[in-house]
Amino acid sequence: MADGKPRFKAYEQPAGGWGAAAATAKILLEQSVVAKGSRALLAMNQPGGFKCPSCAFPDAECKKTLDFCENGAKALAFEATKFRVTREFFEKHTVSELMEQSDYWLEMQGRLTEPMRYDAGTDHYVPCDWDSAFALIGSHLRALESPHQAEFYTSGRTPNEAAFLYSIFVREFGTNNFPDCSNMCHEPTSRGLPPAIGVGKGTVILEDFAHAEAIFVMGHNSGTNAPRMMTALVEARKRGVPIVVVNPMPERAFIRFTEPQDIVQMATFGSTPIASEFVHIRIGGDLALLKGIMKVIFEREAQGEKIIDQDFIQQHTVGMDAVRDDALAQAWPEIVRVSGVSEEQIRRCAEIYIRSCATVICYGMGVTQHQQGSKLTQQVANLLFLKGNFGRPGAGISPIRGHSNVQGDRTVGIDEKPSQAYLDRVRDVFGFEPPRAHGHHTVESVAAMQDGTAKVFIGLGGNFVRAVPDTDRSYAAMRKLALTVAITTKLNRGHLVHGRDALILPVIARSEAIRTAAGEQFITIEDSMSNVTASRGVLPPASPDLLPEVEIVCRMARAALPGSKVPWESYIDDYDAIRDKIAEVYPALYSGFSEKIKSPNGFHLDVAPRRLVWLTPNGKANFLLFPGLDVNAPVSDPGMLRLATVRSHDQFNTTIYSFNDRYRGVRDSRMVLFMNVDDRIERGLEPNASITLETISSDGVERRVEGLTVLDYPMPRGSVAGYYPELNPLLPLEYHDKISGTPAAKSIPVRVVGS
Repeated sequence: MADGKPRFKAYEQPAGGWGAAAATAKILLEQSVVAKGSRALLAMNQPGGFKCPSCAFPDAECKKTLDFCENGAKALAFEATKFRVTREFFEKHTVSELMEQSDYWLEMQGRLTEPMRYDAGTDHYVPCDWDSAFALIGSHLRALESPHQAEFYTSGRTPNEAAFLYSIFVREFGTNNFPDCSNMCHEPTSRGLPPAIGVGKGTVILEDFAHAEAIFVMGHNSGTNAPRMMTALVEARKRGVPIVVVNPMPERAFIRFTEPQDIVQMATFGSTPIASEFVHIRIGGDLALLKGIMKVIFEREAQGEKIIDQDFIQQHTVGMDAVRDDALAQAWPEIVRVSGVSEEQIRRCAEIYIRSCATVICYGMGVTQHQQGSKLTQQVANLLFLKGNFGRPGAGISPIRGHSNVQGDRTVGIDEKPSQAYLDRVRDVFGFEPPRAHGHHTVESVAAMQDGTAKVFIGLGGNFVRAVPDTDRSYAAMRKLALTVAITTKLNRGHLVHGRDALILPVIARSEAIRTAAGEQFITIEDSMSNVTASRGVLPPASPDLLPEVEIVCRMARAALPGSKVPWESYIDDYDAIRDKIAEVYPALYSGFSEKIKSPNGFHLDVAPRRLVWLTPNGKANFLLFPGLDVNAPVSDPGMLRLATVRSHDQFNTTIYSFNDRYRGVRDSRMVLFMNVDDRIERGLEPNASITLETISSDGVERRVEGLTVLDYPMPRGSVAGYYPELNPLLPLEYHDKISGTPAAKSIPVRVVGS
């Protein structure tokens, strides 16, 4: 299948339903895993089974026979595929030849089967035994002039046990350089929320959706990126709960949704309307919307209505007066202009919020991926504070994380800015002095590669080079490295954009059983609502030459740290021993870990704001001021459009399942630009015109993507969207949230420069 001229036809059916069932069956058939995949699906997200390798939405508390979605089934099918990437494959293809292939083609080749090392003389990857691979890693790391010349990346698919050991290994090695996939998505949550509520996580658990009286979903396409969330939304709508959806793109799942597991709905071709209020916001208009809602509340309170929870405000918060004065100072014409939303609709949204005694606000990367994404998350908290929407059933803030354990990795130590208290505990538990200086996040790590100060890159999962911004510069930066190591299950672009030495180390997948000398082992995952559960693979490994991530981390540590004080060998076989150490380092969260994890449904980590405890320096929940209405720097170019990069429905992160996007009606291509028809006409473009898009920037670097087909789509004026990672070349490394380092991928200033 090639990325050709797109075909476009609006999708009129409900999301989910028979379309999702057919897509699931099709993908199992394409990967030749109908019987094997069907058996595995029965174990996915079930007690005693394995956790979905896709999104981080929690498992259903009331267990269903089937607890998976279409995109989870796709992730499993591609993981359990019968196709294999063998040494014969690498003999057949040079790296240069493979670079010419699409991301989809690379994904379709199947599972990696043995360690491979790059041979510069032939431009081929060649077989490499495990001992030699670890020896090469150890020699490169030991040869560095400084431990800070190495970058240690972590993907959100990494389980708690491997991530924890990785954090200990890297800190004993001597650096806090932990670029992480969280840096590119929800880092504004991790950095923005602690000053407001004392923790960089959401406060909502799954049961809260059953008690909510109103639900707001901001900047998140749940039907594609967290489809199991739709079950909670469907049940809320059936109870009559208003759901306010805020998004620049009208997504099909929020219009109508059919639960594939609802036998009656499926049999009758029924569906449930989801959004009771769709707020068609301009890209970057979220701050104006939030301030508009707060302005309504403060105005009505000043007129004598009792809306604000004064007891909560007085007992638990500080700083409301400054936030009130700022909101009241915003003029309605400016709020409407910046948000793209009418005053009438903003007042309707405010009324929904005011009438509710228990409100959940969910948000995704449409909130976080702006130049002021961290401060924007704080404004969500401000709105929730006004009516005391913390510490009660059905209320709270709910960042909807992406990858399955991205939150868990941060909890157990993957953090380039660790606290001194945490480092003290690492010292006391493991007997070495960890580095105290902050390390690199993702953007800083690429900058270090560019300037030559980074020499080694080790990626524990993921497809780093395809996920990061500024593609051309990032490719060039990666190629300057002395060594790149990719620890992964499938072939991807990151194996082809590499250092002078390069290793591919294949791992046992989430759905596969881990057996060591001590017997069968399990791993643990923390979902986006702080519930920790066990995950036990049920399939045999794709190859006898695969290793678990835990063993790979331990053997890298032994190779790089011959005098280590940590008994790495003891952790390779016994994962309970790792969990015991996690409990020692994190006694407040993980005390009794090995026992508590035996519960079939796992256990929730303590999130202090749920108890109305605020772990902030002043012990209060803090209203935080963010003056004005703009979350991005203004751009004076009259032809400027704001570009948001988005995922298709046949995609998870950088993994491309096909060239189609069913719910948006696009087939056969990913090189498209969704544009308002009036914006197209204003630029003199014909329908389906082929155009070049250029970044508006002042750094002297020309960033262009050619060959994009314009599709008329119900976007707000001045807002356009296109697919990630194809449009990553347009996103400058420097265009990011300064607090978190997260690239502002949802608000890139661009212009059309021709065909």
